[in-house]
Amino acid sequence: MTIGEIASRFELATHVLRHWESVGLLMPARVVAGRRRYSSADLYRVATILRAKEAGLSLEQIRDLLTSAVPERRREILLRHRADLVARIDALQDSLRFIDGGLECEHEDFTACPHYQAMVRARIGPQAAPHVPA
Repeated sequence: MTIGEIASRFELATHVLRHWESVGLLMPARVVAGRRRYSSADLYRVATILRAKEAGLSLEQIRDLLTSAVPERRREILLRHRADLVARIDALQDSLRFIDGGLECEHEDFTACPHYQAMVRARIGPQAAPHVPA
């Protein structure tokens, strides 16, 4: 496949594939006049890169995953990223609880709700005094 064909297949600009090549993520074969030719293995590599990006991995992490010959190094990268994802998911779930609390509150002013105030107090810390609305 040409660079245009593989870019089109994944709805990417060709400069993205060139960039990935420049940072060591792709190594397409070269044919006459240095033109790139992508194989079916490259097709899977591009799909892997895209999936890893969707999972939040950086290009450097993806390169290390794809090029490391040391299984422990790959596992270490994945474990560290997994821990980061779990922390982000926990923070997002906490944010969702906060938003849902505001949406589900029956008070005209949700900031006057004792449940809301408890959530905010928890963010301030244990030393926070109860808030009495004016």
